[in-house]
Amino acid sequence: MDEAPILSVRDLGVALAPAFGGRRLLDGISFDIAPREIVGVVGATGAGKTVLAKAVVNGLDRTLSASGTVRFRGRDILGLDPRAMRPLRRDIAYVGANPMGALDPTLPVGRQIAEKMRAVTPGVTEDAARRRVIALLEAVRIPSAARRFHDYPSQFSGGMMQRALLVDAMISDPALLVADNVTQPLDVTVAAQVIRLMRELTAQFQTAILFVSSSLPVAREAAARTLVIDAGRLVEEQPTDALVARPVHAYTRELVAQIPTIWTGVPAQPRSREAGAARRPIISLEDVSQTYRVRERGTFAGTGALRAVRNVTFDIAKGDSFAVVGESGCGKSTLMRLLSRLERPSAGRILCEGQDIARLSGGELLRFRRKLQLVLQDPFDSLPPRTAIGAMLEAPLRIHGWRDAARIRDKVRAVMNDVGLSPTLYDALPLGLSAGQRQRINVARAMVLDPEILLMDETLSALDQTEQFRLLALFDKLQSAHGLTYIFISHDLAMVRKACNRVAVMYLGEVVELADNGRLFFDPGHPYTRALLSAMPTLEERRYRPEDCLLDGEPPSPIDLPAGCAFRSRCPRAFAPCAGQSPALVTRGAGDFASCHHVPAPGAGLAQAAAMGSTGRIRRTNCGLPKGMPPPSRGASQVKGRATRGEGRR
Repeated sequence: MDEAPILSVRDLGVALAPAFGGRRLLDGISFDIAPREIVGVVGATGAGKTVLAKAVVNGLDRTLSASGTVRFRGRDILGLDPRAMRPLRRDIAYVGANPMGALDPTLPVGRQIAEKMRAVTPGVTEDAARRRVIALLEAVRIPSAARRFHDYPSQFSGGMMQRALLVDAMISDPALLVADNVTQPLDVTVAAQVIRLMRELTAQFQTAILFVSSSLPVAREAAARTLVIDAGRLVEEQPTDALVARPVHAYTRELVAQIPTIWTGVPAQPRSREAGAARRPIISLEDVSQTYRVRERGTFAGTGALRAVRNVTFDIAKGDSFAVVGESGCGKSTLMRLLSRLERPSAGRILCEGQDIARLSGGELLRFRRKLQLVLQDPFDSLPPRTAIGAMLEAPLRIHGWRDAARIRDKVRAVMNDVGLSPTLYDALPLGLSAGQRQRINVARAMVLDPEILLMDETLSALDQTEQFRLLALFDKLQSAHGLTYIFISHDLAMVRKACNRVAVMYLGEVVELADNGRLFFDPGHPYTRALLSAMPTLEERRYRPEDCLLDGEPPSPIDLPAGCAFRSRCPRAFAPCAGQSPALVTRGAGDFASCHHVPAPGAGLAQAAAMGSTGRIRRTNCGLPKGMPPPSRGASQVKGRATRGEGRR
């Protein structure tokens, strides 16, 4: 390195205190980070990444003891007490992967960040701090940032809270930022925006960043150099591109091999377990909407209508692996609550094999609960820590009327075996189990009732790529054995490409595209879908270039939706008709639909997409601009001109 490192780690070791067993968690870790450098750290769950991240900011728990040196600007900070560390906290920032418990729940988010700024930067006025916080909230794409400034942590989604914590970390312009899996809970477009923001931070303020991630493709997007950690040891360190192209260590080669391909290598397209005339809808949504009344700030009793889901219609066939994808705030989680009958829709119907689930009650509702089971995102908070695993899995059976203790125990053991849990865990507590093992418990808790439908709400997003690989193999095995129908609510398009045969894309509460897996990834009909695909972290060459497709700006507020197409303010293809008319879903072929004024005639482009799929070759595109239409400038909200033949919808 040409300049002195801002962080120098030498022979770092971390172990549990003797009273807790003395096991070593890190051993002999050494590396440097220079100013303006982003260094990635990747590895599986349990490899020691988070322990390393906390050690370099001197934030280890008291149950852990550390050895070696961690020098920040030449000063060893590893042994400093909290009082000695306090002056350094302005220059050293840490953002973790669990955002929901990080801020005071009794104070507005924006106020807390502004107070921190005023504490570390004397002389800043309250108004200046507020403006700076709102500007950064807008930079990380918090919708309606000025209004959200006054919202409490409980009013933020997990993805929005993660972005708010990044603002909290960056508000003091730190010299060193440790980002521990910060993009894991974010959708792909926001994650791309956050990585871009980190690069700007390094350029403007010479900030050095230690970027910890469970995903090698994400680390490649962010870091020029990457460290690979396995079982507490540094097993490989290379420039990131070289590490991906020529991995040396066997563990690194395994990580690279587990990453699913999107366009090259021609992965087998997932298909429904039922074929041909036998396919029938098990779930049908008919013009479903969900509207909430929310208080208007600054009024005594005024309310506004927040339209979270708007006029959604689609069928899910028995045996499908159906995905619902989109950015944070697009309505995915609201749709999940409607599908699972946690809420009733404001309008429209949701039918399960012909029954309107909003009308179910008593025994009928209990039978529906048995038919459709939910597997949630967080493998830690979703399990009671003081309940034995076997007792957790017995509870659903007892609720549904099982009384024979021996029969219950046999059923639970059989399901534990199905999902890959050791029978020795039956009487054990979940303490100390990995995220992957905990998620298997959640799957077992759903499977114990022999459901027909599993609703997966970001079930894999908290897991590293190795555990995701294993869980996807488990889901495929369970679907083959039990004829399950899966509904995945996800922002992970790489997982969707591998696991799902049909995909719905949501934007601001609407389904803007509905297509089979191959058509959506090779020939998307909506520019928003192309933007999502362009932002996907991947090790292969992208089919859609981020510089052409990636979105700028924030979505309109669902409380104040614009006239015409809701996507036009961010669309690189917007033109005059988009301002006056909201496009409806239009067929693009058998079962494929998109809501865009530029949707071509049904069947166009299928032959080309099929040819691409068979050869695996990549041909870069300009996000599907109509022939003869030049790309607009970045951030343009509208393209002037009139629709020519083939561009507009008659």
